[in-house]
Amino acid sequence: MALKPEPTAPFHSVQYAFRVLETISKHAGGVTDVQIARETGLPTAHLASLLLMLRCEGYVEQVTDGAYVIGDSTVLLGSGVVRQQALEAKLQSTLTELRDSVGAAVYISRYIDGEVKITQYADGPRAPKVNEWVDFRSAAHASAVGKCLLTQLDQNGRRDHLSRHRIARLTSRTITNERVLFSKLDSQPATVPVLDLQEYAVGTVCAAVPLTAGAAVGCLALSLPIEHAHRLRSAADTLNRRAAPVVLSLAI
Repeated sequence: MALKPEPTAPFHSVQYAFRVLETISKHAGGVTDVQIARETGLPTAHLASLLLMLRCEGYVEQVTDGAYVIGDSTVLLGSGVVRQQALEAKLQSTLTELRDSVGAAVYISRYIDGEVKITQYADGPRAPKVNEWVDFRSAAHASAVGKCLLTQLDQNGRRDHLSRHRIARLTSRTITNERVLFSKLDSQPATVPVLDLQEYAVGTVCAAVPLTAGAAVGCLALSLPIEHAHRLRSAADTLNRRAAPVVLSLAI
């Protein structure tokens, strides 16, 4: 349906945006701005600024031949399997950007059904992920990921976890006393990253910050080889500052 621009009409920009999105969604292989203008009746000046805004917000994307296709943000408004795939892809893109920003492998972990689970991560040749030499599910007392998740549980939740995953010495730095561990967890400031200084694995340092999206228990973490330990504090601070977009992605 062609639109006659009425600059003084209420919400006219929103109406135009809907018409543009409807037009693009009808062309799975992509559609040019010329065709969009023809089908919507929008003047070129209006359409150019509208397409720019929609691209910046991720509602449309421009492919190699210049045509426009529906973007992840539009797909996320839907439901079902397609929405979940789009959400995971958007989250993976966010993690990749964060990896490049902090110069370290980054991870998202959740506490699901009483277990520590790494649900997504981004690594690379210059940002290798940690060698999981002991299952993370059994190493919550030693890893930054695990300790960060345990800080979000109450005393009963922590004891329940450790009753199923006994504390074991993984390195000479691992805390093996439950009372000492709980004391450190209780004294951990919520706004300060949790650190693992070779407690899980010799040669690796890690940091984690909580991700609170609703009632879910989760965290965002990074790992660095010991030769880059001098960057851990600054990388952890960046991780902390950049956690908000990840929380937003999880909460959508």
